[in-house]
Amino acid sequence: MRNIAVILGGCGTKDGSEINETVTLLLALDQHNIKYQCFAPDRDQYQVVNHLTGEVTEERRNMLVESARIVRGEILPLADFNADDFDGLAIPGGAGIANNLFTYFINGMKMTVLPEVRDAIIAIHQQNKPIAAMCIAPVMLANVLKDITITLGDNNCGPAKDILEMGAHHKATANGEYVADIKNKIFTTPCFMLDATLKDIYEDAYNMVEAMCASC
Repeated sequence: MRNIAVILGGCGTKDGSEINETVTLLLALDQHNIKYQCFAPDRDQYQVVNHLTGEVTEERRNMLVESARIVRGEILPLADFNADDFDGLAIPGGAGIANNLFTYFINGMKMTVLPEVRDAIIAIHQQNKPIAAMCIAPVMLANVLKDITITLGDNNCGPAKDILEMGAHHKATANGEYVADIKNKIFTTPCFMLDATLKDIYEDAYNMVEAMCASC
C-alpha cells in the first residue's frame, strides 16, 4: 500500500472524529511509510457539544472545516474522493461520527449512512482494497457491507449485538488487539469502545495498520 484515504467527521469525540484515534491512526500510517489523504463531508455536524461540560450548544459547525483542525488544513471535501486514486480506506471513530457520518446514535437499527460515505466504502470494497475502522466506525461497515467480521470489543455491548442483526459477525477483543477479516479485507480495532488509555489507542492503531499492510 502506498496511499490511504482517511474519512473524518468533525473534531472531538462527542460531536466529531475522536482526536486521539485520528492522530494515532495517521502516525501508524506514517510509520509504515504509507501516505494518506484526509477527507470529510462538506456538511454541518448533527450537533455541537461543549466538551468541557458535555452540553449541546446552539452553534453550527461544518464537518470539513472542523476536521481541518486535526490535520493542519490538509483535507479535501469527500465529494472529491475517487477510489481509483487510493490503495485503501481508513475511518477513525468517535461518538460524533455515529451522528455525523451515520446515524446509529440517533436512529439505532434504522440508521442511515451519508451517501458520499456509503459510496466511498462500497467503491473501495468493490475494488478489493482494504478498509480499516476504529471504535464505533465498524458499525457503519457492518451496515453497508453486511456479511463481514468486525470487532467492537465486548461481545455483550449493544452495538456488537446490533451488528449481528445487520448480517455481520463479531469477535471480542481486548486493548491492543484487532480483527482481520482477510476474505473481505476488513480490519477493525476497539479503541474507546473499551476502557482504554492513549497507549492502548496507539497500539490498536499500529497493530491494525500493520495487519492491513501484511494483507496486501
